[in-house]
Amino acid sequence: NDEAEHKGWCDTELSTNEQTRKEKTEAVETLHAEVDQLEASIAKLAEDIQELTKAVAELDAAMAEATTLRQQEKEKNTQTIKDAQEAQTALAQALTVLKEFYAKAGDATALLQQEPPAIFDSPYKGMQSENGGVVGMLEVIESDFARLEADTTAAEATAQKEYDTF
Repeated sequence: NDEAEHKGWCDTELSTNEQTRKEKTEAVETLHAEVDQLEASIAKLAEDIQELTKAVAELDAAMAEATTLRQQEKEKNTQTIKDAQEAQTALAQALTVLKEFYAKAGDATALLQQEPPAIFDSPYKGMQSENGGVVGMLEVIESDFARLEADTTAAEATAQKEYDTF
């Protein structure tokens, strides 16, 4: 009887141990699968980090290049605007001098030493009225510089806005 009891106890312990072994083996396999999955996830994330780091470096390089180009463009536009303003000032002064000269041209008698011949029945005032003359041409040039200044100022504002949105 003792032997039968002992055998029953052994059989029970063996089946319990076998069941425990199966459960522990399944748990180990599950944990190994999780480890494999997490390692794959780590590898994928490391690859993503590498790609994103490369993309950030490319964007930094593009931004640096855009900044350099923008600064050069701004300097050029600023110089163009300054030149156009200076040219307009110079042309306005030249127009003033010419208009004053032509206004007095008919009265100029400094070189007259004798009575003019009969063919000069009216004072000579130059040919400024034909085809606009020098004054007309200078006024056109002055308006061209004003337009250049306005166009360059507008282009500068547009370029700065595009750069800011970049």
